[in-house]
Amino acid sequence: MSGNNGNNNSNNNGGAANMPKEAEPHPVFEQLPGVQYCINSPPPWLETVFLGFQHYLLALGSIVFIPSMVVHQMGGSDKDKAKVVQTLLFVSGLNTLLHSFFGTRLPSVIGGSYAFLIPVTSIIHSKKYTLIQNPEQRFLETMREIQGALILTSCFQMIFGFLGLWRNIVRLFSPLSMVPLITFTGLGLYHLGFPLIAKCVEVGLPQLIIIIFISQYLSRFIKLKRPICDRFALLFSVAIVWLYAEILTWSGAYNNSKNSSCRTDSSGLISGASWFYVPFPFQWGPPSFAGGIFAAIFASFVASVESTGSFLAAARYGSATPVPPSVISRGIGWMGVGTLINALFGSVTGSTAIVENAGLLALTKAGSRRVVQISSLFMIFFSVLGKFGAIFASIPSPIMAASYCMFFGYVSSAGLGYLQFCNLNSFRTKLLLGLSFFIGISLPQYFRDHYLNSRNDDPMHNIHAGWFNDIMCVIFTSNATVGAVVAVVLDCTLPHGTDEKERKDNGSYWWDKFMHYNKDIRNDEFYKLPGQLNRYFPPF
Repeated sequence: MSGNNGNNNSNNNGGAANMPKEAEPHPVFEQLPGVQYCINSPPPWLETVFLGFQHYLLALGSIVFIPSMVVHQMGGSDKDKAKVVQTLLFVSGLNTLLHSFFGTRLPSVIGGSYAFLIPVTSIIHSKKYTLIQNPEQRFLETMREIQGALILTSCFQMIFGFLGLWRNIVRLFSPLSMVPLITFTGLGLYHLGFPLIAKCVEVGLPQLIIIIFISQYLSRFIKLKRPICDRFALLFSVAIVWLYAEILTWSGAYNNSKNSSCRTDSSGLISGASWFYVPFPFQWGPPSFAGGIFAAIFASFVASVESTGSFLAAARYGSATPVPPSVISRGIGWMGVGTLINALFGSVTGSTAIVENAGLLALTKAGSRRVVQISSLFMIFFSVLGKFGAIFASIPSPIMAASYCMFFGYVSSAGLGYLQFCNLNSFRTKLLLGLSFFIGISLPQYFRDHYLNSRNDDPMHNIHAGWFNDIMCVIFTSNATVGAVVAVVLDCTLPHGTDEKERKDNGSYWWDKFMHYNKDIRNDEFYKLPGQLNRYFPPF
């Protein structure tokens, strides 16, 4: 019997040893691992230059797209459009450079904001300008009023940022309410993805397939010492598909087609751009302060919300600590400076942190600040040398839209990454996420469907005050703004319960140490101002 017991015990011990280990959840990381170059660690110079050019190429999409939407409506010619594109490119490079030194110091590219399109379009279609018969005169008068609205708007943005008011707003967020903010910063731009690809599927779809293949699959077949495939996938794919589009254009494939989105010579930028042109303040004449101001102010609020989401994503992909609210507020203040520069030079829109470039940080795994600074120099250089810059700016929009599908997705996934700090088994969490996501998608879609048709029986559009309609549409067509507001209101009002563990469901216990700049010594490494400026402009 004792022998049998001994055998049984040994069998039991052996069985326990052979039992598989219980699965453990993935660890939580305050800083994203796997990033090869963080904010303060630049790549080698040659690699930095190519990465900077890649950021410049990606930023061209929105920089060209926004003027292309409005300049001809203003009465401008292709030459005027080329000047506005050059101006927006110039000020974007200048703002990006300033922001990398004095703003949040994140690797964020500063460009034109889509949030200002509604007030700008409202100014363009006002009766006093539609009655002007001379197109060039109508263009100049409209541009001057847009400049005046942007100048006043920039004051609002600078006050909110530099006085710390935006810091108090950001402190209302918890990791849980940040999820819809960052996620919708990317997903909210879905209309710039496949809807634009569909305008020329034979060009856009190959770009989407090729960039995914080069970045994710090609390295299996080509073994290289350095990660060239994923790091420069955008350059390779754009070059291949652009050449393919050029061949189709040259061969006459679109000669009898009304679809100009496929052609590489349809933008009119190469013929309209001058060889050498330096944008200067008030190049269109003195600004006028006639109208469109209220809607533009709310557009700056929306641009600030979306820039906050982009900053948080850029910090994540730059392997930095979460951005303290005071640093975000400082960045919004400099965003106001950027809007002022845009207004003075006349670039038809305010400034924002470009979302797709934050996604490019994830693809390249290079979140270096120096890369973005090199990108800003490319912007300034090619804005002055107009003909050369116009060549790159003539890339068909479906090619850029296909690239957006990947980069907007990366930004959205950065928002979902904040769920690791939250309790997903809480019904409070499920309600907050579900409702903010659903309202964040449904309500903006309603306003998009009805904004262009303001003469129907919809009660939201029966108000005859056009400025009020513009304000409502500016706010409620922004998925990030709607989703974030719903999430913050629910997070601040829904009861947590009596258990101390339930009070940690939204991750605020983890976020507390990042609420104030001095609570984490790592903040100086990423966000400290150059020289002794932190002493004179201390973050809180």
